Amino acid sequence: MTPEQYVQEKAAASGSSFYYAFLFLPKERRAAITAFYAFCREIDDVVDEVVDPGVARTKLAWWQNEVSKSFAGQPSHPVTKALMPLAGKYQIEARHLQAVIEGCQMDLEQNRYLDFPGLQRYCHLVAGIVGEVAARIFGQTEESTTAYAHKLGLAFQLTNIIRDVGEDALRGRIYIPVNELQQFDVKAHEVLKRQYSDRFTALMQFQTQRALALYDEALTMLPAADRRAQKPGLMMASIYRTLLREIAADNYQVLHQRVSLTPLRKFWLAWKTQAFGKIQ
Repeated sequence: MTPEQYVQEKAAASGSSFYYAFLFLPKERRAAITAFYAFCREIDDVVDEVVDPGVARTKLAWWQNEVSKSFAGQPSHPVTKALMPLAGKYQIEARHLQAVIEGCQMDLEQNRYLDFPGLQRYCHLVAGIVGEVAARIFGQTEESTTAYAHKLGLAFQLTNIIRDVGEDALRGRIYIPVNELQQFDVKAHEVLKRQYSDRFTALMQFQTQRALALYDEALTMLPAADRRAQKPGLMMASIYRTLLREIAADNYQVLHQRVSLTPLRKFWLAWKTQAFGKIQ
């Protein structure tokens, strides 16, 4: 299996909404974003799939070294072998990859966040930086597009947190800030035991409204000159905002299941954005 085949399989196997947006990119840009996304999946899988935290830390340390070696011209993993030939052209830097690793390291050290500013630091590393790299690959020409990409990345990550509350609880993690749990009188043990209540629903409504507002903010920040090039990000925004509405319509039944859109619906939303430039 070639490095290119490896990253393609890694990206496709995730079933992520991001994958559907990649399909509409020109070949080389698609190759770059697929390799970068596969890197992010590799790092994320270390934290989610390795039970022993010590082993996970060792694996992440290996990846930190692999990134350093790769940018010195010595990649050894299929993902870095696929990514490095394209990194220079799309201004992908070692600091970007190291930031993603640093964000995932936070998952090994911290499973609660006291307030939203603390959570934002985590989101910046695991999603904002990813948005920055993606914007460069898609064809960013305006400097201000970076701020849009960071804001959109934050909205994506908050959507993931809302969708994955139940799955995260099974791992002992609660990403919803402690002071917001207190604001709505939702106890941590209720989340960890996946217990529904009107208070939990109100908390989720609050989280959803903030995420939706961030999507709106991000879209107003995107320079007109880059709107066409950044269509893949707009496709993802359309898919994720639709997912949020589905979760709300289902009365936030996220503790015992993972609400998702069908592959066909994701493709349809991506195609509509590509064809008409409109976001759901």
